[in-house]
Amino acid sequence: MTDIPVGRELWSDLLRQIARRTRNRTDAEDLLHSAYLRLERYRTQNTVNDPAAFLVRTAFNISIDNYRHAKIQQDQAETPDIEDTAPLQDEVVAARARLARVKAGLNQLTPRTREIFLMHRLNNMKYHEIADRLGISQSAVEKHIAKAVLFLTEWTEGW
Repeated sequence: MTDIPVGRELWSDLLRQIARRTRNRTDAEDLLHSAYLRLERYRTQNTVNDPAAFLVRTAFNISIDNYRHAKIQQDQAETPDIEDTAPLQDEVVAARARLARVKAGLNQLTPRTREIFLMHRLNNMKYHEIADRLGISQSAVEKHIAKAVLFLTEWTEGW
């Protein structure tokens, strides 16, 4: 600091001002040092009328920047990494193709077998409930579902 009278008294006074404004005695020395380096860089291209005020204000601004940076890092550390569980686009396309194949296979079934199979798979109806509703035996329901499953398994094989 060529045009500032450098001495212990001035340095101590600046440290007290910075510690008071930042409410942080432990970092005041580091803040003042960083502010001094910025002052020297700034003075290479600009004129500073009150270097002491520049140092105090710059140290305070550095303190604010440090606080914000620490807060952002703390928030990022507390935020868990959220995994994207959405399927990949090619998986979606393949699933849609398989679904279209299954729909085409369902259309190949007899209307009665398709109805019984869909009642069981889509409506979650038990075999005895389907039998009661359609007025057929539970054994007949089992045979229709087995027929549908076997056909659809063969129909979609390789897809």
